[in-house]
Amino acid sequence: MPTIPGKELETFPNPNPERDYNIDITCPEFTCLCPRTGQPDFAVIRLNYVPGDLCLELKALKLYFWSFRDEGAFHEAVINRILDDLVAACRPRRMTITGDFNVRGGLHTVVTASYGE
Repeated sequence: MPTIPGKELETFPNPNPERDYNIDITCPEFTCLCPRTGQPDFAVIRLNYVPGDLCLELKALKLYFWSFRDEGAFHEAVINRILDDLVAACRPRRMTITGDFNVRGGLHTVVTASYGE
């Protein structure tokens, strides 16, 4: 059965909630659509977080990222929406997400949004 994209984010209990540690996740194949042209925008998404009581489950995160493939969104909006969704799902101590978008129209865009300290 094929895997399908979805907005449901799954979590699991942090195995070491008493300690601050970083989790780095990279999604090198993120795609969304430009809301003005309908053309695809490609990006590398970099996620860094210090978990609280919960950690993000990776397969669900992959399917969540994949769900943006057919949605129109400005770079700034999509990165902030992802941050809001991930913070709501796992309530981290700190989280930073960066979208490094491919050059489009001669411009290279990097958007970073952070939560926490």
